[in-house]
Amino acid sequence: MKLMHISDLHIGKMFKNLSLLEDQRFILEQIVRIAQDERVDGVLIAGDVYQKSSPQAEAMGLFDDFVNRLCESGIHVFMISGNHDSEQRIAYFSRLIRRAGVYANECFDGTIQKVELTDIYGKIDIHLLPFIKPANVRGFYPGEKIASYQDAVALALENSPIDSRERNILLCHQFITGAETSESEEKTIGGLDNIDASLFDAYDYVALGHIHKPQRLRRDTLRYAGSPLKYSLSEAEHRKSVCIVDIREKGDITVKTCPLPPLHEVRRVAGLFDDVMAMPYSEDYVAVTLHDETIPRDAQVDIRNTVFPHMISFAVENSKMKETRDVLATETIENKTPMDLFADFFRLQNNEVEPTEKHMDVFEKALKAAMEGDKA
Repeated sequence: MKLMHISDLHIGKMFKNLSLLEDQRFILEQIVRIAQDERVDGVLIAGDVYQKSSPQAEAMGLFDDFVNRLCESGIHVFMISGNHDSEQRIAYFSRLIRRAGVYANECFDGTIQKVELTDIYGKIDIHLLPFIKPANVRGFYPGEKIASYQDAVALALENSPIDSRERNILLCHQFITGAETSESEEKTIGGLDNIDASLFDAYDYVALGHIHKPQRLRRDTLRYAGSPLKYSLSEAEHRKSVCIVDIREKGDITVKTCPLPPLHEVRRVAGLFDDVMAMPYSEDYVAVTLHDETIPRDAQVDIRNTVFPHMISFAVENSKMKETRDVLATETIENKTPMDLFADFFRLQNNEVEPTEKHMDVFEKALKAAMEGDKA
């Protein structure tokens, strides 16, 4: 049996304030084509299907189309909820959609759900462990001390025995100690979410989700597939991919990766202003750093309008200063006054030059006039 392992789709996620739905549509189409070309029997989705527990309609429609295309190709889908997902939303209709070959975890009941498949070598058991916290487990085991994520996962595993003679695949969305992280993952203070890899020794392949960098831990068959797209600047050097897991008889598993070229790259560029302006036009998501001792007044605007329309940050590093500004930051505006927002806009349009008192007075008068006009 051949399986594809993916995770951390985060459908509906924004990069700074840029919608990534088209980037995600592009990458999901690639994943479908790879699954078809590799003739996989199933796709393992190890959590964080969506960015939010209540995803927008466009995100749900995109995932629905993705799963439908896999099912139309005769490919089974196995998925669990991650820390960004609503477990109830992922579990919704789980019994009904199994008829179409889509196996989603039901709401956690203290044990790990199992799906039994067969191939020419016999039975394969696929175990679905959604993201769990200690609080999710305590109610099922009131007499047990469950202080950490390690305790919670260990207890769930202990109460979900497996047949070690069979081939066992586990889907799991947790942070395994030693994994290399990036800025876009949610972490628990003090490392309380750390789980030791030895908990999973009984499983032939562990399809992990939660960490965005593709990587193996301790053995080739204990893996994070990583996110299919770069969701932060810290991932700029990542090489995104999917895992193809070829399972033969017990103890005979090989894993290879297939690259996922994105619609827009995430990258950093640095240099003098004239050098950056001479670079080829690109719609990639670019972080720009200038090293000029004197920065032209409209440098940020000129670079964005001429070379990198999707510039995501602008930095100046020279002998006098070191400053970075996220030019597309998803900064909440609920607590900002119109005057604050005008000052932000002025700085953005004038290469960080502060508005003068006269500028602010003119804007305040215009704002008052506009508001009085609305009341009239």
